[in-house]
Amino acid sequence: MDTSKRSTSVPTKRKLSKTFHKVIHLKTAAKTLSHTGFCLLTPHEHKSKPDPNESQIFNNEPSKPRNRAATEAFAAKLFAAVSAVKSAYAELQLAQFPYDGEAIQAADGAVVSELKALSELKQSFLKKQIDSSPPHVTMLLAEIQEQQSLMKMYEITMKKMQSELETKENSICTLREELSEIVANNKSLEKKLNSSGQFSVLDCVKLSDPNSFNVGLHYCLRGVRSFVKLMICEMEASNWDIEAAVKAIEPELVFPNPIYNCFAFESFVCREMFDGFNSQDFLIPNETVSNGERTRFVFVERFKKLKGTNPVQFLKKNPKSGFGKFTRAKYLRLVHPKMETSFSGNLGQRKQINSGEFPETPFFSAFAEMAKRVWLLHCLAFSCDTEVKIFQVARNCRFSEVYMESVTEDGLAVAEDGGFTVAFTVVPGFKIGKTVIQSQVYLLPAGAPARC
Repeated sequence: MDTSKRSTSVPTKRKLSKTFHKVIHLKTAAKTLSHTGFCLLTPHEHKSKPDPNESQIFNNEPSKPRNRAATEAFAAKLFAAVSAVKSAYAELQLAQFPYDGEAIQAADGAVVSELKALSELKQSFLKKQIDSSPPHVTMLLAEIQEQQSLMKMYEITMKKMQSELETKENSICTLREELSEIVANNKSLEKKLNSSGQFSVLDCVKLSDPNSFNVGLHYCLRGVRSFVKLMICEMEASNWDIEAAVKAIEPELVFPNPIYNCFAFESFVCREMFDGFNSQDFLIPNETVSNGERTRFVFVERFKKLKGTNPVQFLKKNPKSGFGKFTRAKYLRLVHPKMETSFSGNLGQRKQINSGEFPETPFFSAFAEMAKRVWLLHCLAFSCDTEVKIFQVARNCRFSEVYMESVTEDGLAVAEDGGFTVAFTVVPGFKIGKTVIQSQVYLLPAGAPARC
């Protein structure tokens, strides 16, 4: 009986032991899985492990400063890569103008290389592999790379600017050469015109046609302005105070622009040369012109006789002619002894002209050419069937478009408001019957003082 009891109790104990161990094992497994948040019971050996490729940027709170540094380092690398692409592309553009095949190939390869580096950064970002070795080192290297790219951009810009500067300088040299040639040609033509006395326009002038007078006036004014230009050049060469000379002509006027000084000299020359124009004898002492029907014929003959000649040579051959008396009288009035002394160093030229001789100096030749053109204009005026009269515009007169035109661009606004008055007359006007040839005037704003 004891044997049977012992045999039945042992299996029972073993079953209880197995059951107890199973319960303990299940509790241990439940505790392990509770950390993952799943209710599914899994074997202890299959517990999940962290992915070694996952970026540290997604880790817990203590690693946030490191993640931020890694992000900033990646951004620095990105900006450096973009700057490198820009500098490589700029170098490619530079190689195209002027065309350089080898440089283009090298620059194209650099652009492709930098674009590949930029693409690799993109892939790294997409794969969340933006962590790099010490972030501060990466940022420093990226900054160095970006600065190098910027320096390269500056160098390329300097090369382009240097190339453009050289192109501009070459263009300026070419234009200067062309200008020198044009000036030389103009001087040659002017010299030929002055030496020969020929002017093709005058050959076609109809002496009885009022329109011919307008042609002769333009021809005359070119001679006046050529002499004024020479006179100013002589003043500058003799160290004259140009402003003081202008004040001697227009004491109460100050020009806003120095280039307007020439108008004062032109006004003075025209005033002296055209004085007496309305008189048949040009107010020349001991010079008479026959009255009646022969008057017009006399002026026609004078015009034909003088128009195709060299004025100095004509004066030498005809010193006592009407033109000779006119030239002598106008020269002695226009050219002051002090002016002549400063230009030539003595009064020898003046003494020659007073004695009836005419020198062949450049200054007197220019004066004689101007005098010839004024004389021919006077002949044209008195050879016309219609009466020709000269007129001057008084100072401070209100501007009138019928009788005046401005010698400066400021006069363009006159037509809109009419708010200008005449400071002085530069070139006189003419009336041919009922036709008016406008006087050329220098204007000031209405009510403005002479000192502007």
